Amino acid sequence: MTLTHKIARVIRISGPIVDARGLADAEMYEVVEVGEERLVGELIRQVGDIATIQVYESTSGLKPGAPVFRTGMPLSVELGPGLLGNIYDGVQRPLAELRRMSGAFMRRGEKTEALDSQKKWKFQPTAVRGGQVGGGDIIGTVQETRAVESRVLVPPEISGRLTDIVEAGEYTIDDVIGTVETDSGKKPLRLAQRWPVRTRRPWQKRLPLQEPLVTGLRVVDTFFPLARGGTAAIPGGFGTGKTMTQHSLAKWCDADIVIYVGCGERGNEMTSVLLDFPQILDPRSGRSVMERTVLIANTSNMPVAAREVSIYTGITIAEYYRDMGYSVAVMADSTSRWAEALRELSARLEELPAEEGFPAYLPARLAQFYERAGRVQTLCGREGSVSTIGAVSPPSGDFAEPVTQHTKRFISCFWELDSELASSRHYPSIHWLRSYSEYVNNVAAWWDQFDPEWNELRSKAVGLLQREDRLQQIVKLVGPDVLPESQRLVLWVAELLKNAFLQQNAFDPVDMYCSPERQVGLLRAILEVHDKGKDAVAKGAPLLKVRELPAIEELMRAKSVIANEDTGALHELRLKIATELEALERSYR
Repeated sequence: MTLTHKIARVIRISGPIVDARGLADAEMYEVVEVGEERLVGELIRQVGDIATIQVYESTSGLKPGAPVFRTGMPLSVELGPGLLGNIYDGVQRPLAELRRMSGAFMRRGEKTEALDSQKKWKFQPTAVRGGQVGGGDIIGTVQETRAVESRVLVPPEISGRLTDIVEAGEYTIDDVIGTVETDSGKKPLRLAQRWPVRTRRPWQKRLPLQEPLVTGLRVVDTFFPLARGGTAAIPGGFGTGKTMTQHSLAKWCDADIVIYVGCGERGNEMTSVLLDFPQILDPRSGRSVMERTVLIANTSNMPVAAREVSIYTGITIAEYYRDMGYSVAVMADSTSRWAEALRELSARLEELPAEEGFPAYLPARLAQFYERAGRVQTLCGREGSVSTIGAVSPPSGDFAEPVTQHTKRFISCFWELDSELASSRHYPSIHWLRSYSEYVNNVAAWWDQFDPEWNELRSKAVGLLQREDRLQQIVKLVGPDVLPESQRLVLWVAELLKNAFLQQNAFDPVDMYCSPERQVGLLRAILEVHDKGKDAVAKGAPLLKVRELPAIEELMRAKSVIANEDTGALHELRLKIATELEALERSYR
């Protein structure tokens, strides 16, 4: 939509930042179209008759005097059936459709509908004509993909009596499927609705975080769990595996919907996502993971301004599915490149820089993003959640830089990636001593269903790794041979924890995903080695004898041999370990 107001004119161009005269009556954050090619932009500053516009496309060739057209709307996304399985750019243009229209190299100003307005969806009404409805209420359902049922919501701003609703049948997103009589008149309802990306969608109340977002990664779920509706950061230097870790989380986490935002990523990494995701089967539905995934691709060669808005586009789509009552996981890769876009735009706006050139409002923008996560009671009374996981790419692995430090203020789960672990092919390279989670106590009751001693087992394992770290300082000075057998046992069991528990194989079909039951069973079996082995060593059994027991060999292979479904096998293995170690202990009494 373009308003027929007096046309404004461009007077100054600085990369993606354009100044125009003649927009005195425009509103902040209104979308405008710049130049004859109608480049999409957003009004971000107004000084008298001079408006500053952030353009989301390349401004090459744009000249002073070019026209600027108003639309009268804020930057918004279209929400409705057809989002899942799609890939968009930062301002929700479907890239597959644009490729069909203009080829591999997208033309500037190219536009198309975010959702297919010609496709018909099977709508099943659930609301009753004549009843009262409010914002967020569900009036019907659409089977969006074979894995996900889309629930048709009343827009949050509409409330009143449902005077009309269509019969079950096939409708496009533009067809009127119902009418609500409000105090200000009758309002039509459609399958799709629009929402401003910079405005948080409303909910009734926040709920406490009590369940983990199960990811299948043992170091995450057991050591540093993320609560459903929580926030996490994955910081790491170049090559430490941030993108690969996020890909794994997106593939295997037990969220109903996944929104993957490639913010400033290299094109080959997004290509990997596009090629891999359709081939991966969701363990719950048996369908392709893409049937519950939306991709926002804003690669490093795309205009920098669109990078800034891409995470808002992603989080708004996530809130839409949350309002249906779904659990949604948002992967933002990476917030550092988003912050770099803020820095470049701030410099072109000639704003006073803060630390390392970043704008002074960087912490506020990070807070605005992460605070939109949470577990809530939606307007329709259902429970929904948005869990946000942001990758951070500190230059040269310097975790003291501003983006990492400010991010730590707003997240409760910190998975620090270690370059040495990554170099040694230890995946995931999350460091077990420098990472933390503030959700351990929140999710402990949930883990009790698998083992009431889960928290105690976890604390014991972390304690062993901390003792091993202190002992390594001595080993570096005098070598391991001078240590008593009991301390060498700690070193060995810690290595067993690292190799048989914390390390996973992303290409092994058995080990790439580990169920909560198998995680607890494997951890208890390893700790059984320490508990019973300590008694045997105390009676005089040499550590070498402990390491040579047949059950220990089975334990070292267990993560790749024992499947998730075979929950009894780990229990039997633990009993076998205890029996062999007790027999060894008796032989030295």
